Amino acid sequence: METLEKSIDVNAQLHEVYNQWTQFEEFPKFMQGVEEVRQLSDKRLFWKAKLWGKTEEWEAEIYEQVPDQRIAWRSVTGAPNAGAVSFKALSPGKTQVTLSLSYQPLGITEQIGDALGLVSGRIEGDLKRFQDFIEERGRATGAWRGEIR
Repeated sequence: METLEKSIDVNAQLHEVYNQWTQFEEFPKFMQGVEEVRQLSDKRLFWKAKLWGKTEEWEAEIYEQVPDQRIAWRSVTGAPNAGAVSFKALSPGKTQVTLSLSYQPLGITEQIGDALGLVSGRIEGDLKRFQDFIEERGRATGAWRGEIR
């Protein structure tokens, strides 16, 4: 498994940044290649994305969610992946978002892409687009404040 960690500072209040991240069905608006995210239940998500020229589908389970702090998940179908996103208030109007992602590059195309740093670049781009999305709006499109342990 490969693991990446990237952070970005967002000019928005902690609760607004966290609330926006809980709106999983909005992910295609700022995540490159993600075509659909459907929330099946509080703990389960269906993903459809175009990766390395192929359409992939999988389900992920959220196994930890603490409002304004952390959301952690792992795939339960499809290619193995897991990760967590954490949120930290840097000031009343600035929040640090840190994304940690573990994944298994499958096949030669994915291994080459990984070796060239394409996954790292995609994650940085996704975080930047998320930052732009919430900063331009000024507030979240919705919220889910439940807790999962």
